[in-house]
Amino acid sequence: MKHLIFSLLILILLISAKSDKKPFNEKYRPQVHFSPEKNWLFESSGFVFYKGEYHLFYHNVSTINKIYSDQIGHAVSKDLLHWQYLPFAFTPNEKTSGGTSSTPMAGSAIIDSMNVSGLKEKDEKPMLIFFSDNDGNQNLAYSNDGGLTWKKYGKNPIISNPGSDAKDPKVFFHAPTGKWILALFRSNGDNVTSGGISFYNSSDLLNWKFSSHLEEVGECPDVFEVALVGGNNEKKWVVLSGEGEYKIGHFDGLSFKAETSMQKLDYGKNFFSAQTLFNAPGGKIIQIAWMRGGEFPDMPFNGQMSIPTELTLRSTKNGTILCRKPIEALSTIYDREIRKKDKNLIPGIKGNLLGGMKGDAFLIKAVLLPKNSDSFGVIVRYGKQSNGTDIQYNSSKKTLEVNGIKMPLESIDEKIEIEILVDRSSIEIFANHGESCISTCFSPTLGEDELILYTQGGELFVESLEAHTLKSVWLNK
Repeated sequence: MKHLIFSLLILILLISAKSDKKPFNEKYRPQVHFSPEKNWLFESSGFVFYKGEYHLFYHNVSTINKIYSDQIGHAVSKDLLHWQYLPFAFTPNEKTSGGTSSTPMAGSAIIDSMNVSGLKEKDEKPMLIFFSDNDGNQNLAYSNDGGLTWKKYGKNPIISNPGSDAKDPKVFFHAPTGKWILALFRSNGDNVTSGGISFYNSSDLLNWKFSSHLEEVGECPDVFEVALVGGNNEKKWVVLSGEGEYKIGHFDGLSFKAETSMQKLDYGKNFFSAQTLFNAPGGKIIQIAWMRGGEFPDMPFNGQMSIPTELTLRSTKNGTILCRKPIEALSTIYDREIRKKDKNLIPGIKGNLLGGMKGDAFLIKAVLLPKNSDSFGVIVRYGKQSNGTDIQYNSSKKTLEVNGIKMPLESIDEKIEIEILVDRSSIEIFANHGESCISTCFSPTLGEDELILYTQGGELFVESLEAHTLKSVWLNK
């Protein structure tokens, strides 16, 4: 399925990608999210923090004479918002055994601080990227100058094909055992009877030993440890699949023991292949995802990443939940704003508390009490030529809906707390401290940029409301 989707996307790429005279200000160019300068953005190949900079690696696919070329793109940022493109890191796999270019697959990056790999050549700590090929082998590339230039490990593969469809290596350090761990998606092969992720461990990042297999976890896995809010420093391990489903449990360095059933991190159709940051400052868990499937008609690029989010675990009446909230750095690009407090909203066209607020990139934060409202919501990118996009909460069904996506959402102490981040091509919703989220892409009408807060069938009490237009991270560097 993944390869079919990739083939269809390449076909679209061949007939699109027109030039634009206004780089970084094109009609559908995200203004606060990362997007490639040109070509097609695919899955992340690494997300790592080193010497005060965030490094994002990603597949960048171009076409020349109807033959696609896959490079590992590289960008750096000091705040996870303002990005600088660097030269492509390397070509992951020029050809497979079949003689064709390799399909992009997720990879991961780490910093070998103790030089256990022995790959260090100068003063810089080695930066390593782990990646797959279409033959099911796992490979390694490394940099000794902070990610500016790269070499492929001379003894690749580091893990020979253990069975078909082995891909998407995620590497992380397990402190209690002092071992490096590699989580690999596999559908069959040695020690595997059902699809899931296999765990390998290593002391030197070069030689890997199989330890266990966890079923019912999809491709593009991530594995990380998260603190429980208010849990007296208690932490839990999380296994996350590319589709945004996760299990919480315990990992001893060899095997994962689930304590919950599979839960959903994001209900949107455009959230895929999320990665947590290696070596995050302050011990935070920072995540970024590929917003797969977005449409960017007539643009010189295609694709964007989600806004980086901070992850926490929270105890709720429905059990322990993994929560996502946009990074605090968003406040540094606030522009115009509206703030309201303790307002009673009734049905009708008058009294729009967001009246006068316009923009194509903005953040809304609100705490709302449904009272006797049948439904309420926010309409974004509204105008004379467009009815905009409706983000609506149904009080009786207890669901939030946008772009045909429905997400269950119950009030907490009779309140709905919500954050809505809108960019030129995307909407991201974080409800009730980020317990429930939706990531979705859209293609709004150019120039239609009004906002409407409304209620139907009854009153809505607005305990607090703030809306901020956001400065472009590309045009306001």
